Amino acid sequence: MSAALGSDGPVVVVGGGVVGLCTAYYLARAGLEVEIVERRALGSGASRGNAGWVCLSHSTPVPAPGVVRYALRSLGRPDSPLYVRPLPDPAFVRWLWRFWRSSTPAAFRHGYTAVAELNRSTFDLFDGLREAGVETTLTRPGMVHAFLSPAEARHHLAVQREMADGRYPMPDDVVTGDRARLLDGALSSRVRAAYLVEGEGVVDPEAFARGLGEALTALGVKIHEDVEALGFRTSAGRVTALRTAQAEIPCAGVVIAAGMRSTGLLSSLGGPLPLQAGKGYSFSVDLDPAPRHTLYFGERRAVASPIGATTRIGGTMELSGNNNRLDWRRIVAVALASRHYLGRWFDDPDDLVSLIRDPWVGGRPFLPDGLPVIDRVPGYGNAFAATGHGMLGVTLGPVTGHTLAEYVLTGRRPETLAPFRFDRA
Repeated sequence: MSAALGSDGPVVVVGGGVVGLCTAYYLARAGLEVEIVERRALGSGASRGNAGWVCLSHSTPVPAPGVVRYALRSLGRPDSPLYVRPLPDPAFVRWLWRFWRSSTPAAFRHGYTAVAELNRSTFDLFDGLREAGVETTLTRPGMVHAFLSPAEARHHLAVQREMADGRYPMPDDVVTGDRARLLDGALSSRVRAAYLVEGEGVVDPEAFARGLGEALTALGVKIHEDVEALGFRTSAGRVTALRTAQAEIPCAGVVIAAGMRSTGLLSSLGGPLPLQAGKGYSFSVDLDPAPRHTLYFGERRAVASPIGATTRIGGTMELSGNNNRLDWRRIVAVALASRHYLGRWFDDPDDLVSLIRDPWVGGRPFLPDGLPVIDRVPGYGNAFAATGHGMLGVTLGPVTGHTLAEYVLTGRRPETLAPFRFDRA
């Protein structure tokens, strides 16, 4: 048993999204007794309706130079790709202030570098999961970045090339004019510039979560679904049990990977985090032709992913409090944004009700600097947190789980986790 853990009982992972499932998987593979507690079904939260990207070139913090100015222009415009609805809450105002402070070029570069270093083994870990029998569903068709303006495309590529700093391959230039559409047959004639980042991946996030759940069951992990975690029993700086609505679960240690619900659980341990829900929207549609690659629609900040036999279109970042209210105007806004790049796959917004499937909204947990917390909870020797991954939960799930498992097992923080410390938040 690790020095970081108690002597008896399982390590309890609170949260059955991709991050929690991956953490539980690597702990169980290391021979620890593990249990998972999820208040709904595995993979039913922010892991369910996302675009499924596994990517290096778009693993960037949301706070970036210019993003605050862009957000201010969204005030009063619920159809904007980035929408902020001011809340009469001092904590929200403080969060926005810290978000603004994190949007400098230096802070963005620091965050990008931290995520890029953590991400180095991402695809190797996905390969390892597949070789171990986990149905990851990962394919690597590459990502096409599509733009209506060649100047915007070149600016975007220049920033990405600088940030990549040789860690992963980027193209030398953009393809312009009618040739841009040749990168993917689903693109419309309005796309005037594009470039392909080869090797970027996509998974079916629901199927990936199911595959992880099946692998965990085979490893003997006990999974508690539809069980609400309420808090903890503690003694002498250690967590000794998880309290749930049904019963207490004695534990040797705990990992809190519960998305937006992590805040309340961490607060009960005296370590609250300033998380805000960055709401994203998506839906599925049958397109002809369907995209062969994952697509990023540059000016409108929307995306499309080939997932199984369908196309999932998603986008928007809505800061309007911690809720899962689906605003149909946001679905329409994403669909209209996609039409600039995919052509008129619908004529009237009223048609969308019959054309799209699975409209989804999810509250992705964000810290003001856009980076997750992957660390030991201050004041507790056997409590850890893995939350705040925002839009990167699927991409960073395996590397978060693998690296945090190393931390739990050895009691020593891996160097790559230093930028994701609890005390920086």
